[in-house]
Amino acid sequence: MGERTAFQPLGCGKQEPLCCITANKVFDSARDKDCLEDIRVFLCECSQEVVDHATSVRCKGAEVIATDITIDPVPFNKGFYQVLIRYFICITAEVCVCGKSYEVKGLSVYDKKVILYGSEKNVSVFTSDPEDNSFCRLPKHLKCESDPTLPTVVVEVATPICLDIKLVERCKCFGNCCCSIDSLPEGVKARFDSPFIDGEGRNELFVSVGIFSVIRMERPVQIVIPASRFCLPDKDSVPAISSSDPCNVFGRMNFPMDEFFPYAEDGKGHKSEDKYDRGCCK
Repeated sequence: MGERTAFQPLGCGKQEPLCCITANKVFDSARDKDCLEDIRVFLCECSQEVVDHATSVRCKGAEVIATDITIDPVPFNKGFYQVLIRYFICITAEVCVCGKSYEVKGLSVYDKKVILYGSEKNVSVFTSDPEDNSFCRLPKHLKCESDPTLPTVVVEVATPICLDIKLVERCKCFGNCCCSIDSLPEGVKARFDSPFIDGEGRNELFVSVGIFSVIRMERPVQIVIPASRFCLPDKDSVPAISSSDPCNVFGRMNFPMDEFFPYAEDGKGHKSEDKYDRGCCK
């Protein structure tokens, strides 16, 4: 919305400038500590061949490369929504075959459900597109009726902790799996060099992962806040140093003391107030 400045009178004849802005209000949030135990790792053909001849395996790391978030209203509970989050986790494992070490990558999938409050907003929201500002443009989406506007869900995930990995024969019924290879998004499968295979090979990998996450449900709202001044830069840009003498450029750089002498800590994870307090060297 357009900028609008108002003045609210204060004591002693002073006035406080006010500014109307649009911001995302957090209606509900949750923090979770999930242990994903024995979830299947999808492998490509070359990785499957290595795993079939493996004598031992260890997990080197895990990374959440994508999420799929779906929101559905909870029946008979106005303003509450069920959020289904599907995590796509890239697993990096080190496999030992005949005394040689090989690194393989696979994909694990995990579904999580949570119910959060997001209020209601029974209006349709339309915004202009600066890249398509023609008068005779064709509408991208046509609606015959107005549906309630859904809130926005934001998921923040820390780097997963790989807790355990198991090498299991395929003939045994073991582990958890919430989807098949055919249901994997194309964007996720494109992150890997080769296509995944299913139902082939002698062994399977199952991994246990710990995930810390924060989930927020937001809606855009219009609020008025006090503003003392507009946020404008107060310094000029510094041109890049152009010199034919590389030693002249290097001579202007400060010596990186902190790289050689790390800050001392006070035992609580805080840096010492004395910049040159280097442990025992006082």
